[in-house]
Amino acid sequence: MRILVVNPNTTASMTEKAAAAARAVAAPGTEIVAANPAMGPASIEGYYDEALAVPGLLEVIAAHERAAPGIDGTVIACFDDVGLDAARCLSAAPVVGICEAAMKTATLLGGRFSVVTTMPRSVPALEHLAERYGVAGRCRVRAAGVPVLALEDPASGAVERVRESIRHAIAEDRAESVVLGCAGMADLARALTAEMGVPVVDGVTAAVKLVEGLAVLGLRTGKTGGYAFPLPKPYAGDMARFAPAPQP
Repeated sequence: MRILVVNPNTTASMTEKAAAAARAVAAPGTEIVAANPAMGPASIEGYYDEALAVPGLLEVIAAHERAAPGIDGTVIACFDDVGLDAARCLSAAPVVGICEAAMKTATLLGGRFSVVTTMPRSVPALEHLAERYGVAGRCRVRAAGVPVLALEDPASGAVERVRESIRHAIAEDRAESVVLGCAGMADLARALTAEMGVPVVDGVTAAVKLVEGLAVLGLRTGKTGGYAFPLPKPYAGDMARFAPAPQP
């Protein structure tokens, strides 16, 4: 089995961090293929970055869809679930976003849970996703006040701020589990679970296991409704290379 883990930003060190977390939990025989786009923002912090990350994300997924050997599923390794619906249109194999994977995993581990994300500007988007995924009544989203790229710098103090936010979530939100709201935190989950005394869920690893399960069950993305393949048509200007091709 081959699983594509796509980091939608252009920071290669974050891609490698997500890949390492994915490989640590992948079943024997599962190959993790990690990639990030060559164009787009260095980090995704808010709606503007998210929108401009989508073309590069789709370009990466399309390239791996066309390649041989193919892929059995894709993980979108950004907690905003960047481009998730568009990616599901593009791919026949299952596509799982790490926010949806982590939130739904948290619902299996207890009642209330908190999401600890990076910057305050990310909170509204994640609250919207909690509503979309049907967990808003069980979830509070908190921001640690940490820029995404600070997670790549051990001297930044970012991890301690994440740790402190988790302590507040447990004490003030009555969180029975905590979700790490950024793929850049993927390497922290196991140590924080042991330290905090509650399950701490990383979306990258949760998504990998979900994709493996869907692939083993032989389930693929439904193509009779909103996730149908894009209709072939011309695209103009800089978007010309993204024009959908007829399906074979």
